[in-house]
Amino acid sequence: MAQATIGVIGGSGLYQMEALQDVEEVSLDTPFGSPSDAFIIGTLEGIRVAFLARHGRNHYLLPTEIPFRANIHAMKQLGVDYIISASAVGSLQETVKPLDMVVPDQFIDRTRNRVNTFFGNGIVAHLGFADPVCNNLAEILYHSIADLQLEEVTPHHGGTYVCIEGPAFSTKAESHWYRSWGSTVVGMTNLPEAKLAREAEIAYATLALVTDYDCWHEDHDSVTVEMVIEYLKRNAVNAQKVIQEAVRRIKENPPSSEAHSALKYAILTPLDQVPAATKEKLNVFLSKYSSS
Repeated sequence: MAQATIGVIGGSGLYQMEALQDVEEVSLDTPFGSPSDAFIIGTLEGIRVAFLARHGRNHYLLPTEIPFRANIHAMKQLGVDYIISASAVGSLQETVKPLDMVVPDQFIDRTRNRVNTFFGNGIVAHLGFADPVCNNLAEILYHSIADLQLEEVTPHHGGTYVCIEGPAFSTKAESHWYRSWGSTVVGMTNLPEAKLAREAEIAYATLALVTDYDCWHEDHDSVTVEMVIEYLKRNAVNAQKVIQEAVRRIKENPPSSEAHSALKYAILTPLDQVPAATKEKLNVFLSKYSSS
């Protein structure tokens, strides 16, 4: 099977990585169904990278319909150690303007219909999630943005990403509510990914690409599809530059991550008591902790 060290999940507007070389397309099956699309695996800055379009290359999946478990399971099958996840978001703060990039360090879950764990069916695990992204990977991502000094882009280090169910954007009451919490951006996809990546022992960080001011800002029009699409196109170009720079830095100095051993003390069920079918489904995660 093809292998990759770094996974890139492309959000709305980012459906490919043009700089990838020696490309192959790989379709994978998982115990949790098929991923959003085939993986595009290629070489970037001398290291193998697996790219996945989160909503599919034709953007046919609603946020609620994204097969998050299949996507992350497939990343683990490919041997991915680090995931950079690009996500279109709305800004909840005056100082975070459209075209800016945020590297959040916290999440708030406002989803209702997402399955965001691999566990259950005879096995219980409780993982620490106080710091939901890999801080070392996030540092690399932030400094990649800052050092590139992209036109019209201000980088923001840290902040809270409110993950809503969608597909509708927020009401004004909700938008002001999220602002009252001190949140930075609002999106629809990254929290399930972050939780599942932690369970899969993959370091994870978000590149949040700002498209609008949500609907709270009195001096700006409420978010429209036309507005979002315009900024998505411009964000996609900048995001590819940032991701390429981050990949170069990861290759030169692979960061340590607590995520890489997240399951070590998290599994409460004795592995010899786990049903065989469940153990088989999770073998890609459990094999390092089990001799059977």
